[in-house]
Amino acid sequence: MYQDIDYRVEGPVAYILHARPEARNAESKRLLDEMDAALDQAVADPAVRVIVIGGQGDHFSAGHDLKEAQRDRQGFTVEERWAYEQKRYFDYALRIWDCPKPTIARVQGACIAGGFMVANLCDLVIASDDAFFADPVVRTLSCAAVEVLIHPWVMGLRRAKEFLYTGERMTAVEAREIGMVNRVVPRAELEAATRELAEKISGTPPFALSLVKRSLNRSFDAQGFRTALSAHFDIHQLSHVTDEFARMREAGLASAINRGKE
Repeated sequence: MYQDIDYRVEGPVAYILHARPEARNAESKRLLDEMDAALDQAVADPAVRVIVIGGQGDHFSAGHDLKEAQRDRQGFTVEERWAYEQKRYFDYALRIWDCPKPTIARVQGACIAGGFMVANLCDLVIASDDAFFADPVVRTLSCAAVEVLIHPWVMGLRRAKEFLYTGERMTAVEAREIGMVNRVVPRAELEAATRELAEKISGTPPFALSLVKRSLNRSFDAQGFRTALSAHFDIHQLSHVTDEFARMREAGLASAINRGKE
């Protein structure tokens, strides 16, 4: 049924896994469409109480598939880019946040940019001790961060500024210390620890869970969460039509990727 994700249900837990390990689970157009469809499938399944989002292989996700973007969408107009990113990046991501069932991000290896966005819109994050988080696109792509500026909401304002201004990586342990990650476990124990947590949560009455999740999310909305994210999405689109971005694009994708590795 799916090609770029692995979807399966084990007892009360649904697993939605990025399934492009040969590409470090870069999020292609098809992968994002399939992930959104799988999320709907899990929500509609009465047997599913908890949803785990993860990645096959060594990494959670290296983020948006930039090679696909350069090949298929480089010539997009402002209107075409806006519509594409509104649907597949902003709207899909917010559907994870609004999902009525508890969601857990299971993170190992790289969790970068678009991958960072997906993981941090889940309710809980459990990471392996070799996981790291990064959003280097301000430095490497001349973009105003990724489309959903979840950063200050999950790591605090000053840490978010340092994270985005420098493009530096954050280890799983550092992420736990600032409250962005719930638990850090050895890599070999990640799947078992996530399953144990998901199954424990699945024993909580589901309607009560959905209600308390709604209230918790509304506490952010009362502080301007959704308004701030929507405003940033517009700013992000503006960054695609700047001279800085044009120069980066002329220099080529490979140059941008290499800057991100430095």
